[in-house]
Formats: sequence, structure tokens, C-alpha cells
Amino acid sequence: MTASTTRRTTAARSRIAAVGAIAVAGALLLTGCGDQTEGSGGSDTKESGKTNSAPLFDKLPKDIQNAGVLKAGTNAEYAPMEFQEGGKIVGVDPDIAAALGEKLGVEVEFTSGNFDGLITALNSGRYDIAMSSITDNKQRQEGLDDKGNKLGPGVDFVDYFVAGTAVYVQKGNPKGINSIEDLCGQPAAVQRGTTYEKALQDQSEKCTDAGKKAVKIQSFENDTEAQTRVKSGGAVAGVNDYPVAVDLARKADNGDAFEIVGEQVDAGPFGIAVDKDNKQLTEALEAAVNAIIEDGTYKKILEKWGAETGAIDKAVVNGGK
Repeated sequence: MTASTTRRTTAARSRIAAVGAIAVAGALLLTGCGDQTEGSGGSDTKESGKTNSAPLFDKLPKDIQNAGVLKAGTNAEYAPMEFQEGGKIVGVDPDIAAALGEKLGVEVEFTSGNFDGLITALNSGRYDIAMSSITDNKQRQEGLDDKGNKLGPGVDFVDYFVAGTAVYVQKGNPKGINSIEDLCGQPAAVQRGTTYEKALQDQSEKCTDAGKKAVKIQSFENDTEAQTRVKSGGAVAGVNDYPVAVDLARKADNGDAFEIVGEQVDAGPFGIAVDKDNKQLTEALEAAVNAIIEDGTYKKILEKWGAETGAIDKAVVNGGK
């Protein structure tokens, strides 16, 4: 999800670090691709203290080795990146996380909460990582808000995917919206606290600078509300991460609800957020991402979800600008 300063921008669905209450729901242990119901090699260490045979287990911090679990915060409302299906959290990010867990020899436990609270929860120690289509950018890395004020310590990112911002409209495009530039003076829906909300704010400034009316930005707590607003005609368009918008256009009402207009813009990396004091975990995750890229697992996961356009060749730490 490109989120704004905590993309799906900081502190990610495409998702700006924000200080707020964390609404947490439904944890899911993820240990492998697909349905993710099998156990992981991390249990040997947790239960019996035996050496774990996973190739990258020794790279993990001791507390995570001992626990046998990597706690991950997400906002499971961004299909195909992360969403709930049949009581499980599924999608690109959960499958990638499960594959990383296999390399690291631990289970990955996902908990879904509000997107704009994920970085705050990570910094407080609730999670070991946040993985929720979070756009890696300098603002989040440094813990700043839109005005450059310090919100928190910031986070480090292990980049694993790339995506831009897309505009979607009702099927048939009744208002003739062809790009984000056409939204001047128009109502547009978006999830609060995301990078694509920031994209709308930036576009609104461009509109007024050009002597046009500002975009009438309608920000919602979750992306489902934004989609509903567009579908009902209350907004002429919605803005989202490109892979999420593509999935929405393909699947909502069997492809009859929405369509994408224009090209994706402002493409940037999605990153796994890690506390800045946990450099060892950051390095372990970087090695694990590279391992699943090299053995082909990464490619298979993206193909499974139709997300191949977001593939990267190598993991990067803090590659966002």
C-alpha cells in the first residue's frame, strides 16, 4: 500500500508515521507460502534449545532465536498485498514473510491493526517488524511528519518490492478522469495516513498554484471506505498503490466496479520496517530477502498474486528517497 508519511508516506497497504491508538485484531501464524498452516523449524529452538538448521537462523538476534517467533504488524485491508480471507491473513506480504521465516528458522506471526499506528507500535516494542506495503522514504526513516517535525525515532527499512500511485474510477469513467491532474476541484477518496494521501495533497497544491480549485480530499480510516465512496459516486476517483488498484479493478464486482486511469506515478520501494536499534534483525532480513530472490521463491509468490510488476533484483536497506 503506498502510504504517506507512515503506502501502504513514515512512521506502508503502497503505506506517514502517525501517533494514535492501535486497534489490533486477529493474529495469524505464518510459516509457509499458500495457506500457511504448517509448522516451522523455529520450534526446535523454542522448545528444546536445539540448534536450528535453517540457513540464516544464526543471523537473528538471540531473543528472536529463543522465542522462535517474529512478530509482525500489518493492516490486512490491501488485497492482494495483505487481506483477510477465511479468517486468515493472506496475500503477497504474508507469503513473502512466511518464505523469509523458512530461511530464518522462525514462525512469522501477523497481527492486523490500523495502518497509521503500525510504526508507533513497532517503536513501542509491540512488533518486531511492520510489513504492510509501507513505502520506504526519508520521512519515515527519520520519524518526521509532513512538516518536518519529529514524531518518533524513525525506522530502518528492508526493501522488497516497488510500486507507484494509481488513480481508479467507476467503471466506464463517467466523469472523464484521465490522470491525477484531472482531480483539481473534484472530490477524491483515499485512506488516511498513506503516501497516496500525500500524493493527493501534493496534487492539490499544484492545482491551486496553477489558479485552479484544490482537490476535495476525502480521507478515510480504511481503504474499504474510500472504495465505497468512489463506487457510490460520492468521489469521482480514488487513489491507491498500483498493485492494489489493479487487483481492485480486476476483482470488485467481477471487474464491473472500477477501472484504472493513466499510468502509475511516483514509484518507490515498499520496505519491512525494523526498529533502528535492531541492526542485527535488519541485516538478517536483508539476507533472507536476497535468499528467496536467488532461489526463485520470491518470483513464484509474486506470480501467484499477479504482482510481478513490483519485483526487485536485490534487497536494499533504506533505499527510499
